[in-house]
Amino acid sequence: MTNDRPVSGVSSLLPVVAAAMVDLEGRVLLQQRPEGKSLAGLWEFPGGKVEPGETPEAALIRELEEELGIAVPHACLAPAAFASAPLGDRHLVLLLYITRKWTGVPRALEATALRWVRPSEMHALPMPPADRPLIGLLDALI
Repeated sequence: MTNDRPVSGVSSLLPVVAAAMVDLEGRVLLQQRPEGKSLAGLWEFPGGKVEPGETPEAALIRELEEELGIAVPHACLAPAAFASAPLGDRHLVLLLYITRKWTGVPRALEATALRWVRPSEMHALPMPPADRPLIGLLDALI
């Protein structure tokens, strides 16, 4: 028997996609959230919200182009993990994909800074609550 009732206090789910972009040295690209946005200054995987009518993969391809100025082919996105965290009256569901191939050089178009780090180094960085549980999994996958 399952309980299909909504969680108390949560009005809706917020689907978000993110990429663990892995370079040839096994490092992952993180971006720093800019001032003026929620969670400013924290390091996160690049990505963003899935818009209505968009698939997660299409949303991630769009977000990576907008945020980093790169192109990632759909076939180069591998589903890796997910995380879940409360976010005010909504509940964030983060879908993490791994990619090792893209066209262009990532640039901080919307973030304060970019940084290539090994997953084991992420534990020392301030990161959003939904990103933190993915570090160990990512370390095991790379």
